[in-house]
Amino acid sequence: MPNPPAIPSETTAILPDPAAVHASALVIDAHADTAQRFVDESWDFTSPLAIADQPASHLNLATARRGNLAAEFFALWPDPEQCPGARYALRTLTLLDAVREQVRRHPTELALCTSPKELLAARATGKFAILLGIEGGHAIENSLALLRLYYALGVRYMTLTWTNSNDWAESSGDLRPKASTGLTDFGRQVIAEMNRLGIMVDLSHVSDRTFAEVLTITRAPVLVSHSSARALTGSPRNLTDDQLRALAANGGVCMVNFYSAFIDEPYRKAWATQKPALTAAHKKLAAEYPKGTPVPYYIANRLDRDFAARLPRPPLSSLIAHFDHIIQVAGIDHVGIGTDFDGISALPEGINSAADLPKITAALLDRGHSPTDLHKLLGANLLRLFSATQTQADSTP
Repeated sequence: MPNPPAIPSETTAILPDPAAVHASALVIDAHADTAQRFVDESWDFTSPLAIADQPASHLNLATARRGNLAAEFFALWPDPEQCPGARYALRTLTLLDAVREQVRRHPTELALCTSPKELLAARATGKFAILLGIEGGHAIENSLALLRLYYALGVRYMTLTWTNSNDWAESSGDLRPKASTGLTDFGRQVIAEMNRLGIMVDLSHVSDRTFAEVLTITRAPVLVSHSSARALTGSPRNLTDDQLRALAANGGVCMVNFYSAFIDEPYRKAWATQKPALTAAHKKLAAEYPKGTPVPYYIANRLDRDFAARLPRPPLSSLIAHFDHIIQVAGIDHVGIGTDFDGISALPEGINSAADLPKITAALLDRGHSPTDLHKLLGANLLRLFSATQTQADSTP
């Protein structure tokens, strides 16, 4: 006679099912660079990840469905290398138009959303929610009128800088030692106008002093759309513990970046060692194109991925450690996901596309985080910040 099934004792922990926890969550990613593929490769979001010899994407509709990704903020990134004559607004508007065209082509599968209400409505009807963010304040070309136009066209966050400082805000990748401040007077006007309109202020990429100055003047909680913890990985793109605590006091959210060089210190150092050779390779590649013609981003990214493939990928645990650290320092209400899919050259082991997002949930459950806390991390925190930004804007005269 077979033994009867064991009956759990009162002290036996019954672990939640990771698949069920992930499937029940509203999963929102704060940052992906996929829009460039629509423009530069004439690629469609419903197509396979890879086409011919082009580098495989990290995100398409199929992998989003498999990973239960409900909503994505597509970054409109006017890469200075892709903007001859510093025509940043033209590139930004071209990317924006390409995203809107995707929605026009696939109205039963995609929805362009500009508010939490619209995002939730898309989820309820089974549509993938697309939202818009600008990466790099140079996109507004020092014009509040352009900022207002972007808002009217659906943009709901703006990263104040990219790797380059602009005329009114300092970047972590381009420090200006002769400048007396991280924000100019016009930069303060930009923050005030973003608050008034309801555009989330994104502090990824900014310098430490820009970060600190923004927190003294913003009337709304701030977003950090794709950065990790500097205490674990020493990139200036990551936040210090003091910044994480200040972010929590502000009510903001830090969305963890998945890039290997931002989440694993040995990988960051190894990548820095081969950076001179990569820079030389990029210069050689640029010489193959007519003067004034930028190298298409997907071609340049292929070169980055070739160099990244020379290094062993960091373990998934390195990424999970950043979530843990930010939770410990800032609290569970101030952390989320900002993958940087399609904008990075290397991901940790086990993460190859949006289809692998359930592995994040499983790993964090295994570390003792509750389903309720994971629902916050996977999307509820960002939705709360989005709502708070719009509520604050509605109350501004």
